[in-house]
Amino acid sequence: MSAHNCETCPSHAQLAQMGITLARYDRLVALAGNPNTGKSSVFNALTGLRQHVGNWPGKTVSRAEGGYSFNSVHYKLVDLPGTYSLLSASQDEEISRNFLLFGRPDCTIVVADATALERNLNLIFQVMEITSRVVVCVNLMDEARRKGIEVDVRSLSRDLGVPAVPTVARTHEGLRDLVQTVAQVIDGSIATSPLQPARPVEVERAIEELAPLIEARVPGVPNARWIAYRLLDGDHRIREALESGELAELVASQGVAAERASSLISIEGRQ
Repeated sequence: MSAHNCETCPSHAQLAQMGITLARYDRLVALAGNPNTGKSSVFNALTGLRQHVGNWPGKTVSRAEGGYSFNSVHYKLVDLPGTYSLLSASQDEEISRNFLLFGRPDCTIVVADATALERNLNLIFQVMEITSRVVVCVNLMDEARRKGIEVDVRSLSRDLGVPAVPTVARTHEGLRDLVQTVAQVIDGSIATSPLQPARPVEVERAIEELAPLIEARVPGVPNARWIAYRLLDGDHRIREALESGELAELVASQGVAAERASSLISIEGRQ
């Protein structure tokens, strides 16, 4: 993605909230998470915007975007619908996984509730199946402390293979560490290696056989291995999209549609 000149870049190592046109950005970041994890608080705290939302292309589901600048780099932040899964059982789930797969964000922040981490792990693992560039935002740390829950963020990061950052979005606690970690994941100074439960040998063999066939049918498709796994898991939406040609259309048009939606969303900066 090409960088754009910008006269409003902050000084070194400063986080700035942007109320400027989002057509001018250097990096694209997705924000995912279960409902009621404080995801919207993270979005609002990072962007500092009160936004008028638009809709996702061809959908009635609302779409919010904002921006921030860190170390003279502009980041566009796309707030995905809150969802517990990416298995395409609902329109929200399908939108979220399509954006992660075809929108190709430079990094994905997954917001998790520090008081209910186990419940949030399902979505975290599913996001890590699609992309390795993930940062887990362990939010609501104040609630965890109030309830006497101790969260070992360092061990969580080690066990997941991606960085985890503790935050309290409501008070902005930990947000500078969050954006710095995102920047380091994107520039490669923090290496990520998502850890997934081992699959049976037969499944791995089938994935290895299916992935090249998918790539041949849909040239340029991202993460053919993930699509192969979803087919083996009986995902009827993925199969339908592959057979009908919808998948090929998504590969060709998702980026263009995302940019078109961005230009239609009115965002009002908070002064």
